Amino acid sequence: MSEQLEALARSIEAHVDGQARRIHSLPDELAYEVATDHLHSVCWVLRDTPELDFQMLMDLTAVDYLQFACDEWQTNSATHSGFSRGRVARSVAHLPAGNARFAVIYQLLSVSHNQRVRLRVPCATNDEPVVDSVIDVWASANWFEREAFDLFGILFRGHPDLRRLLTDYGFIGHPFRKDFPLSGNVEVRYDADKKRVIYQPVSIEPRVLVPKVIRDDHRYAPALKDAK
Repeated sequence: MSEQLEALARSIEAHVDGQARRIHSLPDELAYEVATDHLHSVCWVLRDTPELDFQMLMDLTAVDYLQFACDEWQTNSATHSGFSRGRVARSVAHLPAGNARFAVIYQLLSVSHNQRVRLRVPCATNDEPVVDSVIDVWASANWFEREAFDLFGILFRGHPDLRRLLTDYGFIGHPFRKDFPLSGNVEVRYDADKKRVIYQPVSIEPRVLVPKVIRDDHRYAPALKDAK
Protein backbone atom coordinates (compact mmCIF):
# COMPACT_ATOMS: atom_id res chain seq x y z
CA MET A 1 0.00 0.00 0.00
CA SER A 2 1.24 3.47 -0.86
CA GLU A 3 2.46 5.91 1.75
CA GLN A 4 -0.39 8.25 0.78
CA LEU A 5 -3.00 5.63 1.68
CA GLU A 6 -1.19 4.78 4.90
CA ALA A 7 -1.20 8.45 5.85
CA LEU A 8 -4.92 8.64 5.10
CA ALA A 9 -5.53 5.54 7.22
CA ARG A 10 -3.65 7.05 10.16
CA SER A 11 -5.63 10.26 9.86
CA ILE A 12 -8.99 8.44 9.71
CA GLU A 13 -8.16 6.20 12.67
CA ALA A 14 -7.03 9.20 14.72
CA HIS A 15 -10.34 11.01 14.18
CA VAL A 16 -12.89 8.17 14.42
CA ASP A 17 -11.55 7.12 17.82
CA GLY A 18 -11.93 3.35 17.44
CA GLN A 19 -15.41 3.49 15.89
CA ALA A 20 -14.20 2.01 12.59
CA ARG A 21 -12.24 -1.20 11.99
CA ARG A 22 -9.94 -1.51 9.03
CA ILE A 23 -10.82 -4.50 6.85
CA HIS A 24 -9.33 -6.40 3.92
CA SER A 25 -9.09 -4.49 0.64
CA LEU A 26 -7.00 -4.36 -2.51
CA PRO A 27 -3.52 -2.80 -2.14
CA ASP A 28 -4.61 0.47 -3.74
CA GLU A 29 -7.84 0.77 -1.75
CA LEU A 30 -8.83 1.62 1.82
CA ALA A 31 -11.85 0.08 3.53
CA TYR A 32 -13.35 0.22 7.03
CA GLU A 33 -16.15 -1.57 8.80
CA VAL A 34 -18.45 0.51 10.99
CA ALA A 35 -21.10 -0.75 13.39
CA THR A 36 -24.61 0.55 12.83
CA ASP A 37 -24.54 2.41 16.16
CA HIS A 38 -21.53 4.46 15.04
CA LEU A 39 -22.48 5.02 11.40
CA HIS A 40 -23.67 8.61 11.72
CA SER A 41 -20.86 9.80 13.93
CA VAL A 42 -18.22 8.30 11.62
CA CYS A 43 -19.88 9.75 8.51
CA TRP A 44 -20.00 13.25 10.01
CA VAL A 45 -16.33 13.00 10.97
CA LEU A 46 -15.32 11.85 7.48
CA ARG A 47 -17.30 14.68 5.87
CA ASP A 48 -16.56 17.62 8.16
CA THR A 49 -12.95 17.04 9.20
CA PRO A 50 -10.82 19.31 6.96
CA GLU A 51 -7.98 16.79 6.72
CA LEU A 52 -10.45 14.20 5.38
CA ASP A 53 -13.19 16.21 3.64
CA PHE A 54 -15.19 13.33 2.13
CA GLN A 55 -17.92 15.57 0.75
CA MET A 56 -19.26 13.15 -1.86
CA LEU A 57 -21.08 9.85 -1.52
CA MET A 58 -20.30 8.37 -4.93
CA ASP A 59 -22.25 5.15 -4.50
CA LEU A 60 -24.19 3.10 -2.00
CA THR A 61 -24.95 -0.56 -2.49
CA ALA A 62 -25.28 -3.74 -0.47
CA VAL A 63 -23.87 -7.26 -0.28
CA ASP A 64 -25.68 -10.52 0.50
CA TYR A 65 -23.19 -12.91 2.11
CA LEU A 66 -25.54 -15.91 2.00
CA GLN A 67 -23.46 -19.00 1.07
CA PHE A 68 -20.36 -16.83 0.89
CA ALA A 69 -17.33 -18.96 -0.12
CA CYS A 70 -19.56 -21.99 -0.68
CA ASP A 71 -19.89 -23.94 -3.91
CA GLU A 72 -21.58 -21.75 -6.48
CA TRP A 73 -22.62 -24.61 -8.73
CA GLN A 74 -24.33 -27.34 -6.73
CA THR A 75 -23.54 -30.30 -8.98
CA ASN A 76 -21.92 -33.67 -8.41
CA SER A 77 -19.03 -32.86 -10.76
CA ALA A 78 -18.08 -29.46 -9.31
CA THR A 79 -14.86 -29.52 -7.31
CA HIS A 80 -12.79 -27.02 -5.37
CA SER A 81 -9.84 -27.29 -7.74
CA GLY A 82 -9.13 -27.58 -11.43
CA PHE A 83 -11.28 -26.36 -14.28
CA SER A 84 -14.58 -27.21 -12.56
CA ARG A 85 -13.75 -25.06 -9.56
CA GLY A 86 -16.98 -23.68 -8.11
CA ARG A 87 -15.63 -21.22 -5.59
CA VAL A 88 -12.63 -19.19 -4.47
CA ALA A 89 -11.50 -19.93 -0.94
CA ARG A 90 -11.92 -16.95 1.37
CA SER A 91 -10.96 -16.50 5.00
CA VAL A 92 -13.32 -15.34 7.72
CA ALA A 93 -11.54 -11.98 7.57
CA HIS A 94 -13.61 -11.19 4.48
CA LEU A 95 -16.90 -11.60 6.36
CA PRO A 96 -18.64 -8.78 8.22
CA ALA A 97 -18.72 -8.71 12.00
CA GLY A 98 -21.09 -11.18 13.60
CA ASN A 99 -21.36 -13.15 10.35
CA ALA A 100 -24.10 -10.78 9.24
CA ARG A 101 -25.81 -11.83 6.04
CA PHE A 102 -26.29 -8.28 4.73
CA ALA A 103 -23.96 -5.28 4.72
CA VAL A 104 -24.33 -1.82 3.23
CA ILE A 105 -21.37 -0.43 1.29
CA TYR A 106 -20.57 3.29 1.01
CA GLN A 107 -18.08 4.66 -1.54
CA LEU A 108 -16.79 8.09 -0.48
CA LEU A 109 -14.73 10.63 -2.40
CA SER A 110 -12.74 13.63 -1.22
CA VAL A 111 -12.47 15.97 -4.21
CA SER A 112 -10.16 18.39 -2.45
CA HIS A 113 -7.66 15.67 -1.49
CA ASN A 114 -8.34 13.29 -4.40
CA GLN A 115 -8.81 10.36 -2.02
CA ARG A 116 -11.36 7.57 -1.68
CA VAL A 117 -12.49 5.32 1.13
CA ARG A 118 -15.04 2.52 1.43
CA LEU A 119 -17.27 1.87 4.43
CA ARG A 120 -18.99 -1.42 5.19
CA VAL A 121 -21.85 -1.47 7.69
CA PRO A 122 -23.17 -4.92 8.70
CA CYS A 123 -26.92 -5.19 9.30
CA ALA A 124 -27.65 -6.36 12.83
CA THR A 125 -30.49 -8.73 11.86
CA ASN A 126 -30.97 -10.97 8.84
CA ASP A 127 -34.78 -11.20 8.83
CA GLU A 128 -35.33 -7.45 8.65
CA PRO A 129 -31.96 -5.80 7.93
CA VAL A 130 -31.97 -2.17 9.04
CA VAL A 131 -29.39 0.63 9.07
CA ASP A 132 -29.73 4.37 9.60
CA SER A 133 -30.22 6.60 6.58
CA VAL A 134 -27.37 9.00 5.80
CA ILE A 135 -29.46 11.43 3.77
CA ASP A 136 -28.80 14.13 6.34
CA VAL A 137 -25.06 13.67 5.71
CA TRP A 138 -25.11 13.20 1.92
CA ALA A 139 -28.29 14.10 0.02
CA SER A 140 -27.23 11.79 -2.83
CA ALA A 141 -28.02 8.82 -0.58
CA ASN A 142 -31.74 9.27 -1.27
CA TRP A 143 -32.09 7.21 -4.44
CA PHE A 144 -29.12 4.98 -3.57
CA GLU A 145 -30.91 3.83 -0.41
CA ARG A 146 -34.17 3.32 -2.28
CA GLU A 147 -32.31 1.14 -4.78
CA ALA A 148 -30.74 -0.95 -2.01
CA PHE A 149 -34.15 -1.31 -0.37
CA ASP A 150 -35.73 -2.40 -3.65
CA LEU A 151 -33.07 -4.91 -4.70
CA PHE A 152 -31.84 -6.22 -1.33
CA GLY A 153 -34.73 -5.50 1.04
CA ILE A 154 -32.60 -3.43 3.42
CA LEU A 155 -34.53 -0.82 5.41
CA PHE A 156 -33.07 2.62 6.04
CA ARG A 157 -34.26 4.13 9.28
CA GLY A 158 -35.19 7.79 8.85
CA HIS A 159 -35.47 7.77 5.05
CA PRO A 160 -38.24 10.24 4.08
CA ASP A 161 -39.62 8.24 1.14
CA LEU A 162 -38.48 4.60 1.17
CA ARG A 163 -40.26 3.17 -1.88
CA ARG A 164 -39.22 0.72 -4.58
CA LEU A 165 -37.28 2.35 -7.38
CA LEU A 166 -36.54 -0.17 -10.14
CA THR A 167 -39.02 -3.05 -9.91
CA ASP A 168 -42.62 -3.03 -11.09
CA TYR A 169 -45.72 -2.16 -9.07
CA GLY A 170 -46.70 -5.04 -6.79
CA PHE A 171 -43.33 -6.79 -7.21
CA ILE A 172 -42.77 -9.43 -4.53
CA GLY A 173 -39.28 -10.18 -3.21
CA HIS A 174 -35.89 -8.58 -3.70
CA PRO A 175 -34.09 -9.71 -6.88
CA PHE A 176 -30.48 -9.17 -5.71
CA ARG A 177 -30.80 -11.52 -2.76
CA LYS A 178 -28.91 -14.77 -3.23
CA ASP A 179 -31.98 -16.89 -2.51
CA PHE A 180 -34.11 -15.11 -5.13
CA PRO A 181 -34.65 -17.50 -8.10
CA LEU A 182 -32.72 -16.57 -11.25
CA SER A 183 -35.82 -17.00 -13.38
CA GLY A 184 -37.93 -14.93 -10.99
CA ASN A 185 -41.32 -15.82 -9.54
CA VAL A 186 -43.69 -14.45 -12.19
CA GLU A 187 -43.68 -13.72 -15.90
CA VAL A 188 -45.82 -11.49 -18.10
CA ARG A 189 -47.54 -12.24 -21.37
CA TYR A 190 -50.26 -10.76 -23.53
CA ASP A 191 -53.60 -12.51 -23.16
CA ALA A 192 -55.53 -12.32 -26.42
CA ASP A 193 -58.86 -13.14 -24.75
CA LYS A 194 -58.50 -10.51 -22.00
CA LYS A 195 -56.74 -8.16 -24.43
CA ARG A 196 -54.21 -7.08 -21.84
CA VAL A 197 -50.90 -8.07 -20.32
CA ILE A 198 -51.25 -10.51 -17.43
CA TYR A 199 -48.96 -11.91 -14.77
CA GLN A 200 -48.61 -15.65 -14.24
CA PRO A 201 -46.25 -18.01 -12.40
CA VAL A 202 -42.96 -18.38 -14.22
CA SER A 203 -42.95 -21.30 -16.67
CA ILE A 204 -39.15 -21.64 -17.01
CA GLU A 205 -37.79 -24.80 -15.42
CA PRO A 206 -34.86 -23.95 -13.12
CA ARG A 207 -31.57 -25.61 -14.01
CA VAL A 208 -27.99 -25.35 -12.83
CA LEU A 209 -25.35 -24.28 -15.32
CA VAL A 210 -21.70 -25.21 -14.92
CA PRO A 211 -19.43 -23.01 -17.06
CA LYS A 212 -17.62 -24.81 -19.82
CA VAL A 213 -13.87 -24.62 -20.19
CA ILE A 214 -13.03 -23.37 -23.68
CA ARG A 215 -9.36 -23.85 -24.48
CA ASP A 216 -7.94 -21.59 -27.13
CA ASP A 217 -5.51 -23.90 -28.93
CA HIS A 218 -5.03 -25.72 -32.23
CA ARG A 219 -7.68 -28.35 -31.48
CA TYR A 220 -10.39 -25.76 -32.11
CA ALA A 221 -8.99 -24.38 -35.35
CA PRO A 222 -11.72 -24.27 -38.04
CA ALA A 223 -9.61 -26.32 -40.45
CA LEU A 224 -9.39 -29.18 -37.95
CA LYS A 225 -13.05 -29.22 -36.96
CA ASP A 226 -14.54 -32.70 -37.37
CA ALA A 227 -11.30 -33.87 -38.97
CA LYS A 228 -10.71 -37.62 -38.91
